[in-house]
Amino acid sequence: MAQEYEKLDLNERTAKGKSKARSLRRDGMVPGVYYFRGEENVNLQIDKKKLYHAMSSGQHVFEVEMNGATQYVTIKGIQYHPVTDEVLHIDLMQVNMSEKMNFTIPISLEGEADGVKEGGVLSQILTSIEVNCLPASVPDNILVDISNMELNSNMTISDIVDIPEDVEIISDLESTIATLAPPREEEEPVIEEGEDIPEGEEVADGETAPDQEQAATEKNDNKESDKQDSSDSGSD
Repeated sequence: MAQEYEKLDLNERTAKGKSKARSLRRDGMVPGVYYFRGEENVNLQIDKKKLYHAMSSGQHVFEVEMNGATQYVTIKGIQYHPVTDEVLHIDLMQVNMSEKMNFTIPISLEGEADGVKEGGVLSQILTSIEVNCLPASVPDNILVDISNMELNSNMTISDIVDIPEDVEIISDLESTIATLAPPREEEEPVIEEGEDIPEGEEVADGETAPDQEQAATEKNDNKESDKQDSSDSGSD
């Protein structure tokens, strides 16, 4: 059975300029450009909802109707809004189904690492890799089994074993996909200088420590003694 591809409904776009593009977006359309090899580029517009649906399918090749004929395209570039992540502009490139080309494929980690069970912290460093293959053979993602990862270990692209025969990885094989670090040690609380309280002599709010109370008592006694001496001197 032939593979089915998500279909993108394209319409040629004659109006150009930033104001026209903003108007299209308000109407639920995404402006874009369609690139043909050796032919003039075509400005187009795509229904935003249908575009998002196709993008969420995980496919990398899509079917379109251009000039009355069925063709196939891949997304070569997307411009996102910096705050809302809304697609502002898209570049599509025609693909030849019988010719190999490069694709960016997402990496999906599967399994529970042995080191994680021991309390380790797993970090995914690489989220996608570059591959070369026929458009009909593009995998939706690359699955990476991390079950055997231990503490203080890492996994590189060269460790991937589940790759289709007709798909060639062209990313650097030494690039790190994931690392597994030991558990983070809890930091002991730091006691500021002057905050020490003698063992067994906890002081509640509003109360005075025994040493402070004794010092205050001695100070008061000295004041009373000074007053008495002054009184005695005045009576002489």
